[in-house]
Amino acid sequence: MNALTLDMTIQAIILLGVLITAYLTIRSRDLLVAALMSAAMSLLLSLEFYSLHAPDVAIAEAAVGAGVVTALVVYGIAKTERWEGRE
Repeated sequence: MNALTLDMTIQAIILLGVLITAYLTIRSRDLLVAALMSAAMSLLLSLEFYSLHAPDVAIAEAAVGAGVVTALVVYGIAKTERWEGRE
């Protein structure tokens, strides 16, 4: 197996993980689980950016997407209800 095929396979696995975590984020009724799935999606995206040779974008995505945004969302959940209401 050559390096190009291996690199494309790894990127496809990462992007499949991004799609799965995005779906789990949308479908979750527990807002804390949704926030953590969103953080996992952001970390997978930063891994994808790194594999595309953009380490500066990967670091920014990991810091802002998985760090700051997740902390703000968890803080907001702590101030409100944890479970999404049924309508």
